[in-house]
Amino acid sequence: MKVIATALAISISFLAVSVVLAHTQNAGDKLAAGAAPKYDPVVYAELQKAPEKARNRPNPLQNDPDAVAAGAILFGQHCAECHGDAARGGKKGPSLRAAEVQGAAPGAIFWILTNGVVRKGMPVWSKVPEPQRWQLVRYIKSLGETAPATATESAAPKP
Repeated sequence: MKVIATALAISISFLAVSVVLAHTQNAGDKLAAGAAPKYDPVVYAELQKAPEKARNRPNPLQNDPDAVAAGAILFGQHCAECHGDAARGGKKGPSLRAAEVQGAAPGAIFWILTNGVVRKGMPVWSKVPEPQRWQLVRYIKSLGETAPATATESAAPKP
């Protein structure tokens, strides 16, 4: 009976240690996942490499009211894995909310989507239909837009 009790106590101890170690590792993973990715301005220099003709290309879906929502869906399917669900960056891809991206011409972003930056891990998305790439551009650019002031906010006196 003592042997069984001792074996049971040892087993419970190992189980408890395993649970604690697993919990500690998961907490570390959550911290790493929630931590802001390191900012590296060199990553965004690729936008400047877009040819002038590409940079000057306007987004044909700029005024399409459904483009942002469609782009958000596409982002979730193709981009969130690397850039994070909220496009704030991840282990593989930089933040798309950075000033460099938000200040880039829509045509430059489209060019990056189309051609990728393979040596830095950005895949080529040229097989995604062109209208869908423009929807992605519209969504990415919407991440930096501020909501327009409401009529009440506009009419309120400023201190």
